[in-house]
Amino acid sequence: MPKIGFIGAGTVGTALAVRLKESGYPVVAVSSRSYSSALRLAQAVPGCQPLGEGQAVAEAAELVFITTPDDAIPRVAAQVRWRQGQSAVHCSGADSLDVLEPARQAGAQVGGFHPLQTFASVAHATENIPGSTFALEGEGPILDTLKAMATALGGRWVVLKAGDKVLYHAAAVIACNYLVTLVKLATDLWQTFDVPTREATQALMPLLRGTLNNLDKVGLPNCLTGPLARGDLGTIAKHLAALEQAAPSTGSGQRPSVLAAYRELGLHTIPIALGKGKIDEQRAAELRQLLNRT
Repeated sequence: MPKIGFIGAGTVGTALAVRLKESGYPVVAVSSRSYSSALRLAQAVPGCQPLGEGQAVAEAAELVFITTPDDAIPRVAAQVRWRQGQSAVHCSGADSLDVLEPARQAGAQVGGFHPLQTFASVAHATENIPGSTFALEGEGPILDTLKAMATALGGRWVVLKAGDKVLYHAAAVIACNYLVTLVKLATDLWQTFDVPTREATQALMPLLRGTLNNLDKVGLPNCLTGPLARGDLGTIAKHLAALEQAAPSTGSGQRPSVLAAYRELGLHTIPIALGKGKIDEQRAAELRQLLNRT
């Protein structure tokens, strides 16, 4: 196994370092913009030495993860004096391998290793890595190394081309970040009947977990439930009327945005309902007309 170093000791870098060490990989060195951050990572990974600069990490390691913020990756790649046969790997979800071009030109192999996971803290990140899917980029030996690494971490992997990365990352944002937004919109509605956000969130959590379980076990499109899946025009009309009536109750204009979101998401849900086979094209057209009505 190659000796591994990390330039960048944030949430992703720390979680990967801990899990790779637990999986038998020798994690030998780390540097960070803040030495105290590098020290914290090193203390969590036996045998890892905190160093003052990225160049020292590159000299100590054979495979270097650049786990800085995305905007800093090109600068780090350009500053380090890479050597022939070394590997430089970034963990950006949106950037492709072009940001590592200085390392490639110096003779290093370059790769991408992005954990498709949400990392709210180091503790949560470390807990969430096993079972995650890793988006990989690279060619030849480095790609084989990254595949083995993903497997050792208990995950799956998918190989992406350069042109895939931005849409891949946009999909992750829709599935993860915008789920948070949807829950915020839902809990805001609960406040109209005097249930605070925290309590509303806890009430919705079993429903969210059930939905995720259905997605996993039943899959698309058959996991879809609710009035759109049934073609229930009457219920959807009641929803639209209630959301429209609630709109003037807030001076912030928040409710109209909820109404618009409900309509737009409903339109995107109709093809899923058609795919499930519980509605026909005529009912789908009626649903579209209802949701498009202003």
